[in-house]
Amino acid sequence: LFLEETGYQFDAGVKTILFDDRLSMTLAYYDLRRANVVTQDLNNRGVQIQVGEQSSSGVEFDLIGEPLPGWNIIANYAYTDALISQDNNFDAGTRLQNVPRHSANLWTSYEIQSGALEGLGLGAGISFVGDRNGSTRRPFVVPAYTRTDAAIFYRRDGFNAQLNFENLFDIRYFEGARDQNRVNPGAPFSVVGTVSWEF
Repeated sequence: LFLEETGYQFDAGVKTILFDDRLSMTLAYYDLRRANVVTQDLNNRGVQIQVGEQSSSGVEFDLIGEPLPGWNIIANYAYTDALISQDNNFDAGTRLQNVPRHSANLWTSYEIQSGALEGLGLGAGISFVGDRNGSTRRPFVVPAYTRTDAAIFYRRDGFNAQLNFENLFDIRYFEGARDQNRVNPGAPFSVVGTVSWEF
């Protein structure tokens, strides 16, 4: 029988409100550890043993709000140090699979507040995902990428219509990997439309 998996978690953060409650900013630090993680026994195929330990620590920053009427912004950045700290199969210090050290997102939109075009809006965003380890057994690098998205929308009197332009510049990138032979490509440029009516 296996011992129960145990965990340790420490986190601390600060939050501040700016510009008369129109913008909130959060900065947080965390440290997570998992012990008694079950892993494969190298000497006995199909048998599992319990010796693994994993750790994840990092910093997260978030900025959310409406600095001016109609202008919304969401921004975040994360630094994540996720690795194997003890295991019978893998070297201590091996990065966990598909976890980037650095990632960041920015999305901003503006919606016209009055006049004949009230409710019409535009949005644009950029996402960065740093390089990642594609396999814990045989580590390799899944390269970093930066993707741009955009949107145009109209909202008025319960009517909502939106067009999303995903991967606007049609970059080639990889979302993640299961191993060296199974690396998942990201979606090419695409347009997604939605229409709804609320009453």
